[in-house]
Amino acid sequence: MSGMRKPGGSDTGDEGNEGDDGDDGDDGDEGRNAGPDLKGSSDLAQRGIKTDGGRSQQDIQPADRSTLDRDGDGPAVAVVGGGAVGITTAVDLAARGARVTLFERDELAAGSSGRAAGVLYDAYAEDVDAALATRAMERFRSLSDSLPGFSFTRCPYVIAVREGDPDADAVPEMVERMRSHDLDVSVVNPAALGERFPVETDDLAVAAVAEGGGWTDPGSYVEAMGERARGDGVSIETGVEVALPDAEPTLHVDGEERTFDAVVVAVGAHTARFLADAGIAVPVKPYRVQALVSGRPYAGPMVYDATAGVYLRAHPEGLLAGDGTVPREADPDDYEPGGDDWFREETAAVLRERVDHDPEIDRAWAGLCTATPDGDPLVGPLAEGLFVAAGWQGHGFMRAPAMGEHVAEGVLATLEAGGDGGNRDSPWIDAFDPTRFDGDEEFEIREGMTVRSRRGEKP
Repeated sequence: MSGMRKPGGSDTGDEGNEGDDGDDGDDGDEGRNAGPDLKGSSDLAQRGIKTDGGRSQQDIQPADRSTLDRDGDGPAVAVVGGGAVGITTAVDLAARGARVTLFERDELAAGSSGRAAGVLYDAYAEDVDAALATRAMERFRSLSDSLPGFSFTRCPYVIAVREGDPDADAVPEMVERMRSHDLDVSVVNPAALGERFPVETDDLAVAAVAEGGGWTDPGSYVEAMGERARGDGVSIETGVEVALPDAEPTLHVDGEERTFDAVVVAVGAHTARFLADAGIAVPVKPYRVQALVSGRPYAGPMVYDATAGVYLRAHPEGLLAGDGTVPREADPDDYEPGGDDWFREETAAVLRERVDHDPEIDRAWAGLCTATPDGDPLVGPLAEGLFVAAGWQGHGFMRAPAMGEHVAEGVLATLEAGGDGGNRDSPWIDAFDPTRFDGDEEFEIREGMTVRSRRGEKP
């Protein structure tokens, strides 16, 4: 697929959520309405999910939480990282009876979650991805009605593929697989698309529309979940330096040793460095992605121009657009946070071509996503009492409500079983096993979402 010009000579397009790998509960009667959502099972197994093509060979099983003590004597769990995945994990752990402490070296949402684009959809063809996305969207919608300070705006999501793009032929089969998961997605004739939406379609070979999409402000999600967490008894410690000295559930917090029953590492772009201090090598590479905001109004659908590798959505200030993937490993402590000139220019050209939007660029920025050799995240136990959740390929925020729930259930089920989760009844997703790699693999950073990857094809 041809795409925007990117330094490094590679046509990548981490479609979805710019800077989305964000790892960097409320009081009152209104917040209690979310109880069933936060305490309920993810219920993925009941979707009939069994996977193929090298993915998990088991149902994604929820944990049996019937034996957990809910009177304050549950397991002590530390979550390191105050982004979307970390804070959701903390809330779900607390809702299931754990005593939770969350550590963040800055403020909540100070990392990639605060720079994410907030584009949300369930349009995945692969079984596990579709189940996780469906669960995430269910929770986003539910929390929009029950979590003060958070709102989710429903909006169709358009996938547009240009004439001459070899991926155009794959779209009908991709959509058919999505529909097999009961997703409201359809192939549309480009002319019909242009009649429905203010989208230029003369150069399109094919398009698809996912009706179940939407968008939100990622920072507001993290902040609102932070309030929920505090109301549910989570201790949130910000502005602290945390280190993992060994492959055990013991942390050094501002130099003080603190021991827990379990530690969950959800530090996004810092994952490899954080775990390296404990002698654990993981193949997780940070890379820059970019977004911009135009001050001119836009009232159309979310659009992903798959050939150009650019996504766009409405924004309270006008329009948000992004991609701008730079397929080189970035230093999470020393990267350029501003948008590149080439990104501004080429994104502006796509906006003019696709939605007749001549942008007035108010600001452009970069965030960090994380890549793995096979494009799947690392989620699960690394050692007894030590767990990781990282490597989202630009889809951490989009998956956060489902992954936080899955991690919470997996951690508690593993602690109840008294092991590292490595048994036939494991609650973890096999394809996301963080120990499936040696840790020193060499690999190229690839785009996070294309038509091919939506079909379940791996690098």
